[in-house]
Amino acid sequence: EVQLQVSGGGLAQAGGSLRLSCAASGFPFDIFTIGWFRQAPGKEREGVSCISISDGDTYYVDPVKGRFTISSDNAKKIVYLQMNSLKPEDTAVYYCGRRLYGCSHYEVDFDSWGQGTLVTVSS
Repeated sequence: EVQLQVSGGGLAQAGGSLRLSCAASGFPFDIFTIGWFRQAPGKEREGVSCISISDGDTYYVDPVKGRFTISSDNAKKIVYLQMNSLKPEDTAVYYCGRRLYGCSHYEVDFDSWGQGTLVTVSS
């Protein structure tokens, strides 16, 4: 069974940091891409970042470039999203998803999802 277990959300002040984790199981981790998406209240889900496990290729959406870092621990099958210099507009429910092939920021390209974790950034 494909499982993506998300953890690490919570409350942070503007300028603070949080780290999200996406623990994968039930599929060959090293041939997939893991992506992080977020959905703010009243908005559509948007791609934030992704990493191709096989070659380490990464992608970041412009608003998070220089602040967020995606990485993977292939031995543990965990993908992390380190979020620094958080802003109130980063407040959202964050999800991780998986797809075969390389990075994409389109939700439709991902076929399995973890449960969301709420990130709230106060000003």
